[in-house]
This record gives sequence, structure tokens and C-alpha cells, in this order.
Amino acid sequence: MVKYSLVGYDGSEASRRAFQFAVELARCSHGRVRVVSVLQVTEGGADACALMMTDTGTERVQELLQELTAIVPDAAGLIDVELTLGSPGDVLLSQIEQHGVDHIVIGHTERGALARWLLGSVSGNVLARAHVPVTVVR
Repeated sequence: MVKYSLVGYDGSEASRRAFQFAVELARCSHGRVRVVSVLQVTEGGADACALMMTDTGTERVQELLQELTAIVPDAAGLIDVELTLGSPGDVLLSQIEQHGVDHIVIGHTERGALARWLLGSVSGNVLARAHVPVTVVR
């Protein structure tokens, strides 16, 4: 039985659907959901620079929690939220051992072959490297 699901959340429609799915699964299995929003550090990236200028990003975490509870109003008691810096695939995979995650839920965004080649695919990366079950929500 799934007890602790991890959702990579970036505010996209695909990640919203993944979050909703994970919350419903948690309700059915009496589990919890860990929501991780990863700011990818790129040269000149405004979001990452802004986060690094604050001590902990506490304000952004609160905004993220509000955004998530707007999607699923009664989910606050089921979720843990983290905002972090790094490469999304690597961060999600590192969460497995750090937090005892036993399932990953990720959203799938339709991209063309060129975009996948240039930007990579977080879902593909996680699917290839995860040692826990992964659900890709379309």
C-alpha cells in the first residue's frame, strides 16, 4: 500500500493533475503527499536568484501551500511542502531516501522531440532512475 507519495510541482496543468491524483490516492490509502517545487538554477534565473536572496524561502512556501489548497481545498492536512533549488529529476530522486517516499507521481507535458532533446524530460529521467513505483499523470 502506498503511504507516502511524492509530487513534483511546477504550477503547470500537468503538475496540478498529478497533485490531485496523489491527494486522492493518499485519501484511499490513508497516506500522505510530499509536494516538492524545484527551482532550477540557471544563470540569470530570476526565481532562483530571488529565492537565494531570502533566508529560507518561507514566504514562497506559504504561497505554494495556498496555491495547492486552492486546487484541493481540504488537502492541507495530507501534504508536506518543500521548495528547493536544483535539477528537478535529481531532486525528486533524492527525496526517496531522504523522506521515505514509496511512490512518485509526476505530470506529463506534451513536448515535441526537439524540446525534449533540448530541455530533457523530467518524467523520463525519473522513470528511468527511480527504484519506487512511478505514476505519470496525463
